[in-house]
Amino acid sequence: MTASFMLSCLKSDASHVFCRLRLTLVALLAMILLPATSAHAEGGIQVKSVVVEATEEGYQFDADFEITLNHKLEHALEKGIVLYFVTELNLVSSRWYWLDERVAQSRVREGLSYYALTRQYRLSRGTFSQNFGTLKEALQALSRVRDRPIIPSTELRPDMEYAVEVRMRLDIAALPKPFQVETLGSRDWDLSTGMLRWNKRLPSSKESQKSAVESGTDKIGTSTRYTTKVSVPAPSLSAVPGSAAP
Repeated sequence: MTASFMLSCLKSDASHVFCRLRLTLVALLAMILLPATSAHAEGGIQVKSVVVEATEEGYQFDADFEITLNHKLEHALEKGIVLYFVTELNLVSSRWYWLDERVAQSRVREGLSYYALTRQYRLSRGTFSQNFGTLKEALQALSRVRDRPIIPSTELRPDMEYAVEVRMRLDIAALPKPFQVETLGSRDWDLSTGMLRWNKRLPSSKESQKSAVESGTDKIGTSTRYTTKVSVPAPSLSAVPGSAAP
């Protein structure tokens, strides 16, 4: 069809210029539309924002991601395969004489599944589960991390600067064995933000109390959360190839 169109254009000198303009417009339109189409086809996870905040019990974080599944992952869901996503945050202490030390972490695995009988998507974490009518709604809930505790392995020092590492990824090891073999060397199953790392000083308890007095406290249920926050927008994050020693 393209060849016949080009031949008809060459028959008339008068219409040759007009045909070239049409071809140029078609090429420009393809350049605009193809990146968006290929991005949806490939899928991916992007970090939108991360907030680390002080609480009465220690530290916690909020995060927002943008998750897009490719057609192969959507098809796997429709066939009854559960996709597990792991969200993790590490606080790392730098040591000039040895490998960096991970001093606190948060690691949660959530399962995304589809039930053909009810035509609903389910997001589960431990004993908690929630149903959604569409995949878009389920991914939006998965992408919103709120009030996630950061568990220290040693005492955290206020006012000290730590490296913060954040990552969300598809847990390939949780897939059925036949699918694990299929994932080898396949980009379709490689869904991850990569390990993102930046340095931040943790707020002290005095700063938290001062912020609570000046700005008020936000009561959630019977607990009180201080409003001091360390916010890290996505543009300030940088990917690093390695991670800290456990």
